[in-house]
Amino acid sequence: MPWNTHGLRGSAFEETINFTNEVYMRHELAVIQKISTPITPIEVNNKERIITKAYFGEKSTVDYIGVVQGIAVCFDAKETSYKNFPLKNIHQHQLHFMQAFTAQDGIAFLLINFKVFSQVFFVPYQKLKTHYETAQANNRKSIPHAHFDPKFIVKKSAGYPVHYLETLNIWLQQ
Repeated sequence: MPWNTHGLRGSAFEETINFTNEVYMRHELAVIQKISTPITPIEVNNKERIITKAYFGEKSTVDYIGVVQGIAVCFDAKETSYKNFPLKNIHQHQLHFMQAFTAQDGIAFLLINFKVFSQVFFVPYQKLKTHYETAQANNRKSIPHAHFDPKFIVKKSAGYPVHYLETLNIWLQQ
């Protein structure tokens, strides 16, 4: 039976990121963990050991958190099938967490997968905040693809399907 939920959007993209993170860990480049969304079970099928009914508990922060060569990082994976990035995909609690994280000298960012262009962008919190505020000020409900900087396109590399550490390095060198 197919699921009819928005909660699974981007799961293939996240699986690709998870694989990349495993390779990073094997090569001792980074330790990045996926943060599970907290749920509260309501009904459990004890015989099959599965949760049959649950609700999301508290608001989650971001999808991933960890450390890259001594630098604390956190990020969220977003995906869009449009030629723009809908602002409704960014939640206020995520922006607040990313702002607090960067205030502690960590690096917060988004990885945005534009499926229609087959491109993934690395978007540091500082750029995200600017994009978000500009779109809000102009009554826009999305950020057009053309507004994202092409030098922050995340490349595929041998063994790294979403090699975002290279793009993070470009950001750090600015």
